[in-house]
Amino acid sequence: MLNSASTEFIASLRGMLPDATFRDATPGYLQEPRGRWSGMGEVLAPATTEEVAAIVRACAAARVGIVPYGGGTGLVGGQIYPDGPMPVILSLERMRRIRAVHPTENVLVADGGTILADIQAAAEAEGRLFPLSLASEGSARIGGLLATNAGGVNVLRYGNARAQCLGLEVVMADGTIWNGLSRLRKDNTGYDLRDLIIGSEGTLGIITAASLRLMPRPASYGTALFAVASPEAALSLLAMTQSQAGESVSAFELMHRQGLDFLAEVGPEIKPPFEDTPEWMVLIDLGLPVGIDAQSALETLFEAAFEAGLAQDGVIAQSEGQRTAFWSIRESIPEANRRIGSVSSHDISLPLSAVPEFIRKGREVIAGIGSFRINCFGHLGDGNLHYNVFPQQGQSAADHIAERGQVKTALHDLTHAMEGSVSAEHGIGRLKVDDLEKYGDPAKLAMMRSIKAALDPLGILNPGAVLRQA
Repeated sequence: MLNSASTEFIASLRGMLPDATFRDATPGYLQEPRGRWSGMGEVLAPATTEEVAAIVRACAAARVGIVPYGGGTGLVGGQIYPDGPMPVILSLERMRRIRAVHPTENVLVADGGTILADIQAAAEAEGRLFPLSLASEGSARIGGLLATNAGGVNVLRYGNARAQCLGLEVVMADGTIWNGLSRLRKDNTGYDLRDLIIGSEGTLGIITAASLRLMPRPASYGTALFAVASPEAALSLLAMTQSQAGESVSAFELMHRQGLDFLAEVGPEIKPPFEDTPEWMVLIDLGLPVGIDAQSALETLFEAAFEAGLAQDGVIAQSEGQRTAFWSIRESIPEANRRIGSVSSHDISLPLSAVPEFIRKGREVIAGIGSFRINCFGHLGDGNLHYNVFPQQGQSAADHIAERGQVKTALHDLTHAMEGSVSAEHGIGRLKVDDLEKYGDPAKLAMMRSIKAALDPLGILNPGAVLRQA
């Protein structure tokens, strides 16, 4: 049983920690981006790993829950504690130091609260690339991104956050500091604790620093939008693109016309890439080595795709400004979705060959529930779809509260039946605890509970996230 972070408890911490550690619990700490979750907590913002450890030791002694807080950009409620004993919200916002850069090793070491965009800039200053990239990179923090094993647009080429991390520094549930900031590519000395912590959503430890893999910067980039007849054609085009460009394919994004219609309806304002918006489009991004011309590579690809009947039209970026404009379309779609207001949003993944069939069956399932608009888009290269269901124009999500659970269950049942995952890149948080219990393998769940009990026997780390609170 957990206890509240009482006035007396906070007063005892004031005797241990600098005044700058203590923050007002403003709405930014207590609400998630879509406004569906509201929480509570006493906010602490330590400046060092030692201060994090001191807070955790005090919370363990008093049996007070801790909610780790990064950039607050998560969409499954992992950073929100809605009810129960008052927890401590432990924000890493003051831990933003780039500790070291080793260009010859292609390694960068950063505090857990460092904003992703700052890591990207530090890598660029050394002529390197940190390829983790997503819409919230201006506010998301690396500790939270690793804790959720974030994906983003470059997973096809570079992998999830897990693949871009070599080592971690972590404060464990008893306040012990695990110094696992390895810069090694090979280290087979026991269990891989790094991979255990990554993706655990703050339930097993608090990431205070990370050793990150950097990559060579491509010599040139090529970006294009192709109109395709169907998701099946998009999947075949993906295979053709990989055959022609190999490892140079950084991103391959599927977009439906509904996303651009939403942008026209509510903004953000964008310039339509086609005179007549096609039903399906793919955004292709290539990062090419010296000696290969991006324009020629994409022109050759389009010619082959057109002759094969896979692409009906295409626009190839002629400048960095146009390339940015193409990506702005893709990155603005989530904001347009937010302004419309979804009835139910889904972050799912499927075997690549199952994606077209899921899109077909998904529409049939939703039509059986009611009349809705569907905006299906996502990272086709890694099978990750954002399959979101919206009210018809003139209605609001509030008009369909009664159907929300039915829509979610129907689509998640279909995902599971097609051997997919109901959480591709956003995590479990608190939103999908029931889903994990419903669809998760029993043996896996038993192992997860055993690991949680071993590493956090008091259950103070992000209580109620990922696994139901005992």
